[in-house]
Amino acid sequence: MAQRKHLDDFLRGGIIGRLECGRTQLEVSEELGIAQSVISRLWQRFQDDGNVSRCYSTGRPRVTTPNEDRYLAVTAKRNRRSTASDLSR
Repeated sequence: MAQRKHLDDFLRGGIIGRLECGRTQLEVSEELGIAQSVISRLWQRFQDDGNVSRCYSTGRPRVTTPNEDRYLAVTAKRNRRSTASDLSR
């Protein structure tokens, strides 16, 4: 499987600029060495909402606050035989 890398904002802007100047998606993809499907998706998203910035996913939201994390760490170090269920109480 190929190694994936994200396009930086400067390159995204360059792609959109080339497409707005009238170049085809195939010409842009061959010129930059990027798959035509990537160019197509980027162009479609730009046309839909005018934004090409990458949406950063944060993953699952944290359940505990930083203070609670510190408290759990201190408690676990004080009583090393305590289990995770003991600490959650």
